[in-house]
Amino acid sequence: MHEELRAALAGLLDGLPPKQAAQAVERLIANYRGRTPTDAPVLRDRADVAAYAAYRMPATFEAVRAALTAFAARVPDWSPATHVDIGGGTGAATWATAATWEGHHSTVLDWAQPALDLGRELAAKNLPDTAWRRQTIGEGLTVPAGTDLVTVSYVLGELRPEDRRAVVAAAATAAQAVVLIEPGTPDGYLRIREARTQLTEAGLRIVAPCPHSDTCPIVPGQDWCHFAARVNRSSLHRQVKGGSLPYEDEKFSYVAATTFDAAPAPARIIRKPQLRKGQVLLDLCTTQDGLQRTTVTKRHGTHYRQARDASWGDDWS
Repeated sequence: MHEELRAALAGLLDGLPPKQAAQAVERLIANYRGRTPTDAPVLRDRADVAAYAAYRMPATFEAVRAALTAFAARVPDWSPATHVDIGGGTGAATWATAATWEGHHSTVLDWAQPALDLGRELAAKNLPDTAWRRQTIGEGLTVPAGTDLVTVSYVLGELRPEDRRAVVAAAATAAQAVVLIEPGTPDGYLRIREARTQLTEAGLRIVAPCPHSDTCPIVPGQDWCHFAARVNRSSLHRQVKGGSLPYEDEKFSYVAATTFDAAPAPARIIRKPQLRKGQVLLDLCTTQDGLQRTTVTKRHGTHYRQARDASWGDDWS
């Protein structure tokens, strides 16, 4: 879906005055980085939506795809037939779901009609089995019973606490699998941590990134759990974001949980591996020992070669 999404975005800002696009991007950055929840859509009109899609869709797509890939690796015999993307906006998470599994029907729920309209337009040729529905995101939201997969990406931070809890509850009540993604900031991690507790209290099992469903061993305020996805910037992306590098790393926090039996990894690499002469240092979250640092040396043979090839966010055993 990389090239298909890139092609769909290519002509998006044609005809939109550069100053208007720049102003929309600046306001969206402020909303994205801010801490003020809202009970109104952040995306207000076509200019906002076009700027958002060019500015955020590539990064959101890669972050969600990375989270879904990690989840899919733990449930290799499972795939969704139905998918609901809560607060899906222009559909980045729906594109990422289509890049992970085939043969499912997606429904994008969002309260901003301009976002839904543009999302439908972008997806017309590549995601035909997708419905786009206007829906208030918060208290009163329901998800059809028996839904296989619910995704909620980069939405919880926009909501008031009571709406946030309502969204997670709706997903946990109806879906076989729930994957939540937030920015990889301390605040984003705390929202994921809170939602994780809500999911386990509802009886779901944590499958990724955590190797267990017990309390997260990280001490809030001292550290936070997050990962990174590499985003290759198109010329459009560089133009809108004002950057010159051909790539960027999108930091994100996530949790994936299921109602069915699924085994998480024995451990997860939670920091970028540190390569030293003849050894690799791995920071791990483990099932039995919580957070720990493991040193893998040449004497470990195959494990050493695996460690040298390992990436931040990978399973480890």
